[in-house]
Amino acid sequence: MLRVLVLVPYYGGSHRAWAEGYVRASRHEVSLVTLPARFWKWRMQGGAVTLATEVVARGLHPDVIVATDMVNLPAFLGLTRRHLGQVPVLLYCHENQLTYPLQPGEKRDLTYAMINWLSMLAADRVCFNSRFHLEDWFGALPGLLKHFPDCSHLPKIPEVFARSEVLPVGCTLRELLDTASSVSEANEPPLILWNQRWEYDKDPEAFFRALDTLVARGIAFRVALAGSNVRQQPEEFEAARERLGARVVHFGYADFATYRRLLWEADVVVSTARHEFFGVAVVEAITCATFPILPRRLSYPELIPPSFHDQCLYTAPEELVSHLVWALTHRTEAHEVALGLRPAMLRFDWTEVAPRYDELLEEVAATAPV
Repeated sequence: MLRVLVLVPYYGGSHRAWAEGYVRASRHEVSLVTLPARFWKWRMQGGAVTLATEVVARGLHPDVIVATDMVNLPAFLGLTRRHLGQVPVLLYCHENQLTYPLQPGEKRDLTYAMINWLSMLAADRVCFNSRFHLEDWFGALPGLLKHFPDCSHLPKIPEVFARSEVLPVGCTLRELLDTASSVSEANEPPLILWNQRWEYDKDPEAFFRALDTLVARGIAFRVALAGSNVRQQPEEFEAARERLGARVVHFGYADFATYRRLLWEADVVVSTARHEFFGVAVVEAITCATFPILPRRLSYPELIPPSFHDQCLYTAPEELVSHLVWALTHRTEAHEVALGLRPAMLRFDWTEVAPRYDELLEEVAATAPV
């Protein structure tokens, strides 16, 4: 059994769920050192100092470290070198600060992308949560490094690529299946679920335009607007709530019991994301037999088996609407498709994924100097 140290400087949302899920599912002894999920820029700039201080204070001596992408890994390793020595490290990339989409008028601060890159250089193994994410990062990386005047890091790219791979996010899906399934009553309009974050990169305005089109065409539906919201005034959501009126049956963050009920009651889950490196919310919804309508890009073509792509993926707004109309007017058929997709989602359950993490960490730990 290994002693595994997991560093999570932004301990909230999907990052927290991922870390806690691995602690429960691993066969190894896993310790967490975390910081609260706020001030993400400061976490990347200064979090390594606090993490290092706690590791030393707790007297932790792991066989292997897992650091998430918001750790300034060279700084952490430098601050702990006298305490930890040459312990091997796996860097896990939930996201990155080079290809994350910016809001209109926002300029990218390359400081944070460089922290990602330097952390990859310092790690013994680099894991991305999807093939799309891996390819997106390495596709954009030369452009980042060419910004700088000399001593180019470009020759280092193949070295880092050679020790990079895809390791999907583990999801806690089995407990969703422990709930008796229920679908919308036949005498109620079908339920559309939004369970993404209420933020720019998920493009909620495109989702609401599609719903407005359904209203204009006289298509009956209800909608649940769940998902996390960190904004005080999500204007597009408030405006949509006013327009849609009684069609809105849930509005705002849902606790676990409510969220699980919505997953089972929903007929359709929709994404209009501009950015998605994995898609935990979609995996959860499909596990509960909710029919997915997703962009034919980003990580979604990896989640959905190719034989289902034409039914579930779209490339343009009008195709999104046509998929919605079909699913809402063919509820039984859409439900059968969702049931057929469930086995593909269960491959992401921690019972399937944790052994892969454990074996990979054993392999990384074996690289430690004797």
